[in-house]
Amino acid sequence: MIALKESLNYSVVVFDDELSPLQQRNLEQILKVKVIDRSALILDIFARRAQTREGQLQVELAQHQYLLPRLAGQWSHLERLGGGIGTRGPGESQLETDRRLVNRKVNHLKKQIESVKKHRNLYRQQRRRQGIPIVALVGYTNAGKSTLLNTLTHSDVLVEDKLFATLDPTTRSLTLPGKNKVLFTDTVGFIQKLPPSIITAFRATLEELSEASILLHVVDLTSPNAAEQCQAVEHILEDLGLADSPIITALNKIDLLLSRERKWDEQSAIDHLSGQDLIASKNTALVSAVKKWGLTRLLELVQDILGRIRA
Repeated sequence: MIALKESLNYSVVVFDDELSPLQQRNLEQILKVKVIDRSALILDIFARRAQTREGQLQVELAQHQYLLPRLAGQWSHLERLGGGIGTRGPGESQLETDRRLVNRKVNHLKKQIESVKKHRNLYRQQRRRQGIPIVALVGYTNAGKSTLLNTLTHSDVLVEDKLFATLDPTTRSLTLPGKNKVLFTDTVGFIQKLPPSIITAFRATLEELSEASILLHVVDLTSPNAAEQCQAVEHILEDLGLADSPIITALNKIDLLLSRERKWDEQSAIDHLSGQDLIASKNTALVSAVKKWGLTRLLELVQDILGRIRA
């Protein structure tokens, strides 16, 4: 199964299934183009998107963890003469040498990320002492989380119509209608069959979700695969032990579902779509982050759930 997910700087065929090094090499010989699998493509995109030092460390760790089990297929010759301090001596294989170097790099990256994690924990402790609740935005990649964060908090977080435009957590403050202050945090977007190396490398970042009082699940209502994308997000939240957290669902991009033959305002659009059985839970809001529709209802839900948590 072939899936072209993102335009890269070279001719490439992307296979949706994971490939062994031997499969990859044989396909490249047959197709005469670069061949990669889904995991490699996601890692390539992540590498392009990472802006902060923490994000770059996490991506590099994921890349090395992806590479490690594939080293065996990278060499047509496995043996070479070696020797010297710190090696096994003559006869050590190229494979063993590379595996040792990659393992050393992985351990070094883990130590650096652990150091970053300690600093992040200090910020968490400060937030706990301040007692300000956190609402974490989660959702499938490109669902509109960053746009919604910008609209709610009047900020200017990077927004692009691309996969994984946001890798690093971004936090902004907001005052609710009831005058209570709350922090909204944007996180990395999820995707179906997210490679385990990505989840492992970004676990320190995703741990921010465990600190949230509420998870705000942003759904791209215009996607033909919206149901499958919701399930993918739910499965990842389960893997992170967050399935029982209070969740609000924001069905985003409702303006794109409306007929262009009629002029719509916020109320008429929401009334029209509310009658189409889109809302499956009382903790669901129809919104358009671009049009700024449905935000009052969304913030009322946040305030109501926070009130119940505190009661």
